[in-house]
Amino acid sequence: MTTFLSLGAEQTIRKIASAALLAGLVVALPLEHAFGQSKIAVTVNKSAITTNDIKRRAAFFKLRRIKGNHRKLATDELIEESLKMQEARRLRLVVGDKQVNEAYGRFAKRNKMPLKALNQIMARSGVTVRGFKQFIRAQMSWQRAVSARLQVEARGTPTRSGSNTQAQRWLIDPKAKTKQVDEFTIQQVVFLVPAGKRKALLAQRRKDAKNFRNRMNGCTGTKSLAKGLKNVSVVDRGRVMVSQLPDRWRDKISSTPVGKVTPVVDTEKGVEMIAICKSRQIKTKANELSDIFADGGIQKAAGEMEKKYIAELRKRAKINRR
Repeated sequence: MTTFLSLGAEQTIRKIASAALLAGLVVALPLEHAFGQSKIAVTVNKSAITTNDIKRRAAFFKLRRIKGNHRKLATDELIEESLKMQEARRLRLVVGDKQVNEAYGRFAKRNKMPLKALNQIMARSGVTVRGFKQFIRAQMSWQRAVSARLQVEARGTPTRSGSNTQAQRWLIDPKAKTKQVDEFTIQQVVFLVPAGKRKALLAQRRKDAKNFRNRMNGCTGTKSLAKGLKNVSVVDRGRVMVSQLPDRWRDKISSTPVGKVTPVVDTEKGVEMIAICKSRQIKTKANELSDIFADGGIQKAAGEMEKKYIAELRKRAKINRR
């Protein structure tokens, strides 16, 4: 099953990396950075963060057009990322190379570019393929740890039980009862707006998107209709359960009949709309965590819990900046 704009790692990766890719396509990229000899800059519980790690992540901040001291931002992010990865390793929830490579490949496919072209963008910007995949692994592994923690807290079970494999068992409850949930097959249409031109172009792109929506016939022929249009993305998102939809889309998709299109919505990417191709009810296992997802409280619950989780990891950590 394809996850559409999931509320976990994939959403974070798509949001950040899409902004980076868009920035990389609209500005001239520098030649590949020469990092030179690497030195240890920070240790986090004896795990080293090197000067080259910081340079790669600083390049990622620059590509994303985030303002501020890129070196400081990169260092702070890598320290937190190190804490997250150490926790994921403790719980034996680290994502493998295969899943990381698949996520990297999906990103390239969604942006309609061969892997070679994406590799070149990462290399020439100084981010490097290795640096981006490191980011992907950390995001996906941390999401597993967060999911396990949510499950633990929902059950009222101590979070540090001494059993590293216990968190894995909590992710899937074989004794959980089944319930009926809505599942949609959907198609996403995005009228892209570069971040630097958002103020000047958003109103016109919104008008263009509404005109396009009026010409749509559900999911039929959308790609042909968009052919030749500049900076318009049409992606078949496949099947997705209602519990996997972000808050901004859940009610709109649920209330839109099959063969119709949701109203347009301004997002960080530009202007978006969703076509409903199919709809059905399926049986899925119900447990405390899925109920949190279903009632729309996952973002708030996960956000509050993550802050607490990170604070706990920082309190126990030994961080040495050199």
